[in-house]
Amino acid sequence: MSASPPSQQERASQLRDLAGDINALAAEGLPPVHLWNPSHCGDIGLAIASDGSWSLENSPIRRDRLVKLFASVLRRDDDGCHYLVTPVEKIIVSVADAPFLAVEMAVTGEGREQRLALRTNLDDWVEVDCDHPLRFVEHPVDRAFKPYVLVRSRLEARLTRALVYDLIEHAAIQQLEGVETLGVWSNGTFFPIGSAAELERTR
Repeated sequence: MSASPPSQQERASQLRDLAGDINALAAEGLPPVHLWNPSHCGDIGLAIASDGSWSLENSPIRRDRLVKLFASVLRRDDDGCHYLVTPVEKIIVSVADAPFLAVEMAVTGEGREQRLALRTNLDDWVEVDCDHPLRFVEHPVDRAFKPYVLVRSRLEARLTRALVYDLIEHAAIQQLEGVETLGVWSNGTFFPIGSAAELERTR
């Protein structure tokens, strides 16, 4: 006879135990999750919605400290899935879009000297550069684009709609292979959005 799935109470207990383990690991900054390769993989119903909110079995996790703790051991593997990783286990996390949101932008300088810094919903600041690039994904139906910034090790933050408008205000046109291309400069790198003419036709 197959075992019954764990109850919500049992999952909550697992969550508390996991938080205790991670808290010990995170005592000195971000744990080295890239070095850990545990064989045990479990699923306790953790999920990150498209608005960046975390939940357990559809019940919101409202404690910011707990969310930040779990995010400190979040990893995206070669299979494209996200996991909370400790030295002894991997807990799968369902991610609707990107695990983080970029909710604030700071801009210094202009043109090629421009520097963009983005704050995530978990209060981490990321400077856009060649190690933390922007990428733009075009929606297949309305042709609108969604920007993402690499926060760390395959983990991205999607820029909120408000930040998309802010980003466009700091965009520039650059000739790339003979094509006028709209994009943004940051830390000496140009991040192309797309052909200026094509983007104008979709507005």
